[in-house]
Amino acid sequence: MAEISTYKSKLLGLQNNLLNFAYQLTSNREAAMDLVQDTTLKVLDNEEKYVDNVNFKGWVLTIMRNIFINNYRRQVRSATIVDTTEDLYHLNLSQESGLDTPDGLYATKEITRAINEFTEEYRVPFTMYVEGYKYSEIAEHMHLPLGTVKSRIYFARKRLQSALKDYR
Repeated sequence: MAEISTYKSKLLGLQNNLLNFAYQLTSNREAAMDLVQDTTLKVLDNEEKYVDNVNFKGWVLTIMRNIFINNYRRQVRSATIVDTTEDLYHLNLSQESGLDTPDGLYATKEITRAINEFTEEYRVPFTMYVEGYKYSEIAEHMHLPLGTVKSRIYFARKRLQSALKDYR
């Protein structure tokens, strides 16, 4: 009987740690509280699987992380749309880009202007990367080492963030 109360008291003692970790994972207070509740129930249901010489806090946090990952994967799967129409009608519908609004158009012009201010050595690899080219393809096209391409894209991204810091 004392063993059971010790197990539950350990779990109750971790509730603040669980809430903090859940908030880090979800960035949402309600979702974090739900995750803590799900984790607590799972830990209570699996009490017989706990071995005394294992770090209890680590074990419980691992359970929480796994629940979070499984829930995330479930949401992604349920959000995936499979177009089974004969002519792929749903895939061929135009998607809302947000560029039709005055704010969206202005923001696009600002971003384009900021990118065009880069020197060619930064603008070309960054633009190619944004267009979907892989690092290796950019390196081959520009006759540069892979590390140089990655560095230039990184620094271009940082410069763009700095130039557009008002949009955050």
